Amino acid sequence: MSVSRTQHIVPGALVLLLAVSVAWLSYTGEPADAFLFPRLISFVMLTLALWNFARCLLGLAKVGEGVTPREYIALLPGFSVALVLVFIAAKALGFYVASFCAFFLLISLYDPAPHSAWRSWFKRLLVTCGFMAVIYILFSFLLQVQTPRGLFI
Repeated sequence: MSVSRTQHIVPGALVLLLAVSVAWLSYTGEPADAFLFPRLISFVMLTLALWNFARCLLGLAKVGEGVTPREYIALLPGFSVALVLVFIAAKALGFYVASFCAFFLLISLYDPAPHSAWRSWFKRLLVTCGFMAVIYILFSFLLQVQTPRGLFI
């Protein structure tokens, strides 16, 4: 098996594993009414992940040149922030406060604007507030689901 094909199969398998775990959690979670939207999304995610993995196995997914080790290293800080948000911060601080902190940290890490200019920090803060407003409206009003509670709600 070629390196290029392996670079498609491994991420496809990881996405499929993630989709299976999300589907499993959404279909086994209680109360069942609270997991109606996650069940719908997880079913769509699982279907797309299966389709993608089949394309990878058949050699039909030949997009791009693959990911270099340098690109993997560049993604590590963002992946670390996401893990801390999901497994620690959301339950400790509350979903909205933890998400605000995580998004602000991520945008600060990956925004190419200079860190020495106050305007770039103002822009990051403004974008983070806008993003969190959209997330709040989505979860509280449109989906009407309860987010993880924590120290700061």
